[in-house]
Amino acid sequence: MDRQVIFDPELIRRYDTSGPRYTSYPTAVQFSDRFGPADHADFARLAVQGNPALSLYVHIPFCATVCFYCGCNKIVTRDRERAAPYLERLHKEMRLQGELVTGAQVEQLHLGGGTPTFLNDAQMRALMQGLANAFDFAPAPSRDFSIEIDPREASPDTIGVLGELGFNRLSLGVQDFDPSVQQAVNRIQPVAVTEAALAAARANGFGSINVDLMYGLPRQSKASFTDTLDCLIALAPDRVSLFNYAHMPERFKQQRGINALEIPSPSVKLAILQTAIERLTAAGYRYIGMDHFAKSDDSLTQAQDSGQLTRNFQGYSTHGHCNLLGLGVSAISAMGKSYSQNLRTELEYTAALDGGRLPVFQGIALGFDDCLRRALINELMCHFRLDCAAFSTKFGVDFEQYFAAELSVLAAMAADGLLHFDGQVLHVNAAGKLLIRNICMVFDAYLQRESEAAQRYSRTI
Repeated sequence: MDRQVIFDPELIRRYDTSGPRYTSYPTAVQFSDRFGPADHADFARLAVQGNPALSLYVHIPFCATVCFYCGCNKIVTRDRERAAPYLERLHKEMRLQGELVTGAQVEQLHLGGGTPTFLNDAQMRALMQGLANAFDFAPAPSRDFSIEIDPREASPDTIGVLGELGFNRLSLGVQDFDPSVQQAVNRIQPVAVTEAALAAARANGFGSINVDLMYGLPRQSKASFTDTLDCLIALAPDRVSLFNYAHMPERFKQQRGINALEIPSPSVKLAILQTAIERLTAAGYRYIGMDHFAKSDDSLTQAQDSGQLTRNFQGYSTHGHCNLLGLGVSAISAMGKSYSQNLRTELEYTAALDGGRLPVFQGIALGFDDCLRRALINELMCHFRLDCAAFSTKFGVDFEQYFAAELSVLAAMAADGLLHFDGQVLHVNAAGKLLIRNICMVFDAYLQRESEAAQRYSRTI
């Protein structure tokens, strides 16, 4: 695999549009309420019969404070007692879902949010015990158990408890180290707080640590973000996630707290992105794809090298062979040839579980064309190439005939240097890697007019 990535401002401007992030295909906008709890149960049982490898995602929606940029499904409260009734229902869902996947083995677990460390140590211990009771965990050496933490919410003692409970990977939210930017987004987090969390994680044996950054936030400049990058590189996390801030105040109420006049211009955003890519790759981080970077010895890099990398609703993931089961409000599952999503509000979620029902409210069953395009898009997103001959054999299609219309569209991208197709392998060139979403959009059978995509999706860069 070619490791190089080329930043071409002119190409990026030419292909500046909105589109899916392809954490799934079909995307969540195609989910339907015609797919309900019974459908989810049927697909879950069938999926683990054919493949017992399981990944769990658990959504903890609580945050003590609101970050203005956030687009996550969350409950903002300083009342720590709010977690108790939610956890009671979460334990009910564990038992219901666990019965569907008897015989499966959990190789991967991720706690996200919200802020999972909103929970106290006793609640976290009970949560992990409940999961262990409801599901069969893989032997400890082969587990990949990760958790998102807010360094402001996680003391060194708490991080020690997480290590005792089996977590071996952490993701820390930072976004920007500049105090002025932090003030503008309502996330005051001194560098020393982040340093303490990283030190505690390393002292407790965490094997991989990720730090989240975000570009396009108010008051950012190329110079200020360069300082943030210098600070990050000095901290030397194993992975870096660099997200593009999408300002959608009409969809996310808390984003109305951001002064739109302080958001950097598109040209400044591109300069920030270019600087970040150059400095991170120079510091030894590989550009994995889209917004992810990792050191050469990290499991994310190894998964890409071995062909095990995948995309799911947490971004790039190391267990491409696993079925994914989501627990908690709004969590999404990918079980076999299906996707399903839990109810989005705590009230609805509680009512379903108190009634003894799975809290699934929508989803989709994948047809042949969906499965074929899902595999294709995942391969391009994760590995920037597609062996078309092997793909044709696997799915029993003639690639060039089946995708004749798409290849015609790709010809223009090839002329721009984004990719090339030699009749056997479709290669994404170094200049096309940053525009991988645009390339994959060509194969998306559900996308209609760009005006529709602009209403639903963030900008591709």
